[in-house]
Amino acid sequence: MGLVKIPPSHKLAWAAVLGALLATSHPAFALEEVVDLELVLAVDASSSVSAQEFDLQIKGLAEAFRAPQILAALQASGDLGIAVSVIQWSDNRKQTMAVDWSLVRGESGALALADAIEATPRFLIGGGTAIGGAIAYAVRQFENNGFAGRRQVIDVSGDGRTNQGSRPSDQRDRAVEMGITINGLAILNEDPMIDNYYYRNVIGGTGAFVLTANDYDSYALAILSKLIREIAAVPIAAAPGAFPPTLAEAVP
Repeated sequence: MGLVKIPPSHKLAWAAVLGALLATSHPAFALEEVVDLELVLAVDASSSVSAQEFDLQIKGLAEAFRAPQILAALQASGDLGIAVSVIQWSDNRKQTMAVDWSLVRGESGALALADAIEATPRFLIGGGTAIGGAIAYAVRQFENNGFAGRRQVIDVSGDGRTNQGSRPSDQRDRAVEMGITINGLAILNEDPMIDNYYYRNVIGGTGAFVLTANDYDSYALAILSKLIREIAAVPIAAAPGAFPPTLAEAVP
């Protein structure tokens, strides 16, 4: 019999109940810290991604967390902060945690995370494209990570379609059943229709969306816009002027 994954809303309720019970029996027991968002950033490191393209992904992520718009997004998300991790993925046997879970509440946390991302090496070189394996691995990272998020989001970036492993749609559906949202950043440099593939097979859950980057050179702006929407829970369709000024500057 498999383990049952508790949805985020139920997870928070159980955390409160367990807190009350453990306060009298095991005061040293470490409870999960409640945050506004648990976010897994899944970076493509498959054969289709050159060393230069991988560096552009990492630099784009790091620069995004140094942007002032991210601070505005953090303020819009709530008072509890967010927990972020970065994974690298390629074929169905190759996924790894590149940057472990970090708590980000303000500028110092965001800058520290940016530095950690920028310093991370490429752990995976080569291999096929297994988006389903990446999703399954990302889902497991929410377990026993020390945080209980009001929202749980997996952010998948890539430039190709799955060519091995389980179907992404199957793993997507399992994640959505657990209350997890999966968003995509489709890089169009090799397949101009990859965004449609992500719409059909990768994204899912509350408010799920796909953003596109025409190539790796435009990745930085796309990931910044994507992170703002994920962190601040900015709606995809909004009336003109609905975004705070500092968010509007970066949201297309």
